[in-house]
Amino acid sequence: MLVSVLRRFSAGVPTTMVRTGVCPVTHRQKSSAFRIHPRVEEALAEGQPIVALESTIITHGMPYPQNISMASEVEEIVRANGSVPATVGIIKGKVHIGLCDEEIKFLATCKDCVKVSRRDLPYVLSQGLSGGSTVSGTMVAAHHAGIPIFVTGGIGGVHRDGENTMDISADLTELGRTPVAVISAGVKSILDIGRTLEYLETQGVCVSTFGDSRDFPAFFTPSSGFKAPYHVRNEEEAAQLIASSLELRLDSGVLISVPIPSEYAASGLMMEEAIRQALEEARLQGIVGKEVTPFLLRRVNEITGGKSLDSNIALIKNNAKVGSRIAVALSKIQKPKGGKGKDLHHHGGLEDKLSDSRPVVIGGINVDFIAKAVQDNMEFGGQTNPGQVHQSFGGVGRNLADCMSRLGVRPLFISAVGQDDLSDSVFRYCSHMDMMGVAHLKSHNTATYCAVISGSGELSLGLGDMEIHQQITEKHVSQFADRLCRARLLCIDGNVPVSTIQYVCEIARQSSVPVCYEPTDIDKASKPFTSNCWTALTYISPNLKELLAINRALGYVDNIDIPWELEDIVNTAISLSLPLLENIHCVIVTLGAHGVLLCGHRRGGTVSLHAKDKVSRDNLCAVHYPAAPIPPEEIINVSGAGDSLMAGLLTGVLAEYDTDTCVRIGLLVARHSLRSRGPISQHIFPISVILQQVVKEQWPAPRVWSITPSDGKTFLKTRH
Repeated sequence: MLVSVLRRFSAGVPTTMVRTGVCPVTHRQKSSAFRIHPRVEEALAEGQPIVALESTIITHGMPYPQNISMASEVEEIVRANGSVPATVGIIKGKVHIGLCDEEIKFLATCKDCVKVSRRDLPYVLSQGLSGGSTVSGTMVAAHHAGIPIFVTGGIGGVHRDGENTMDISADLTELGRTPVAVISAGVKSILDIGRTLEYLETQGVCVSTFGDSRDFPAFFTPSSGFKAPYHVRNEEEAAQLIASSLELRLDSGVLISVPIPSEYAASGLMMEEAIRQALEEARLQGIVGKEVTPFLLRRVNEITGGKSLDSNIALIKNNAKVGSRIAVALSKIQKPKGGKGKDLHHHGGLEDKLSDSRPVVIGGINVDFIAKAVQDNMEFGGQTNPGQVHQSFGGVGRNLADCMSRLGVRPLFISAVGQDDLSDSVFRYCSHMDMMGVAHLKSHNTATYCAVISGSGELSLGLGDMEIHQQITEKHVSQFADRLCRARLLCIDGNVPVSTIQYVCEIARQSSVPVCYEPTDIDKASKPFTSNCWTALTYISPNLKELLAINRALGYVDNIDIPWELEDIVNTAISLSLPLLENIHCVIVTLGAHGVLLCGHRRGGTVSLHAKDKVSRDNLCAVHYPAAPIPPEEIINVSGAGDSLMAGLLTGVLAEYDTDTCVRIGLLVARHSLRSRGPISQHIFPISVILQQVVKEQWPAPRVWSITPSDGKTFLKTRH
């Protein structure tokens, strides 16, 4: 994708961009009425699994701020199970397929949003209005974008007494004419379910339940008393059903009904009584048309004391999980056959240019449990500190490969996981990455890591079960020796054994392949420096403490105090980097909130990042780039910021950008990840989009120092 965009730039053809809030969105050529989010656009181009989501639950289904948290949680569930979420909403007369956080908040707080079905789209767009997409409206948008799967709570249907009122939801006719598979918890129990199923049959819609039973669910309850014509037992069978329907080109949808988990199912009798009462109240108050459903859902929730809302939330989350897994299974079916060891969904991006010379990343993969305290000062005497805990996916190597993949470079990732439930979730989440090099090991656990973060966002404590990383052995990596020799870049982290690092460095030396070492932590930083293999490194990205540990391993210093003032920090980092520059092309010192310091060989008034540059070993300089500004209260997770920085910087190097651009891509990507629950932000887009953001950002000027090898020797001698 990257190269195709760069070609358009070089040919003078602009890439049209529009901004809503701070979210860049690309135009689709099919219609100017639609805006497709860059992450969704990327997923479409690469054949990744995508799940469409409606937005009436945001605008009309739940109160603020619960509607925002629900929307975010549902999107996160979709991602965690391997797919890209594409929430559909109408904003100021444009249909947005995929929403950023600011757009979700806009819909959640907008007072005059309307419910938008197929019928409403022409008027709403012509008047420049905003609204939440219903089932039929979302199906229209999903079909336009080429997204075959849509997840919702429950579809509309024939209303009770519909044989007299002719009140029949547009959802049913949409299913009869739009080839999108709808994953729902059946039909809302406030409707006439029997007549709804009959109407779906008339429309030619294939209806199936999900699981071992043909009992058709009734939204809040797993059984309505009616049977579905068919049932599929798992995600693979559901995907086969959808694939068959698409192959037949029937121009009609598929309805797959997922029963609510039994532990959340409310009493059917209680729900039925509440529905009858709410229906009678609606009749007495003269509530008709599209206002009926939100009224009934609100009243049923009030009558049942909130139990219906709890069930509603549970079934929506369950549908998101099932729908995402079905999308993953469908994407595997739809992949072209053939191609030795390749994912064939390439569309002219940087990956095409690199082909089998794509980068290779070797390193750890973890399931992370991140605990962030409410307060900055925590008690460690056994007390319970208030905070929030969530699961994400990390590991330095995985983070690098994840971020580079999102930027448009899809490196081969080499690692190891156990054969357990955690490994299954890892592969679902990392479906956008090339995981061909990840070994499944029966007798080992997938690595886990727990981070405790203070209220201000600083890492206070980390605990890890990382034994499996020792299985990323030279023998395992050597299976990919041919790829290593042809790669334009090798990245390796400190999680892997020393022997593996030595093997990779030797491959790099013999094949003249640039190699980057990510030290990971203080204890692992010095692994390459226990032998001469470190002289094959091209880049290294330590923080100041890791850089000090490396100097200790080389025998240059015993110990020094880490300074606090920025000027002293920079001077110390420069001096500690100098001994490494005798062999390493560039030392990239991550300074946290202070940004990043590059120490290396001068070219054109700055540090050279390109190993092929002809540079003088005696002409050295250092450049300090301040971090992209971010308010402390917006920092959610610091664990992946450094990895994001390096992934962005290295992607810029592969695209042959100048040093300033490479670093600023890295800094901007790092800021995205600081705002993310997981180590790598889901809002990192192909580099063409990031470049647009880099251009718009107001960057402070970097500071440049000219340095000589004697500077470092003097420093080290006085502090030895």
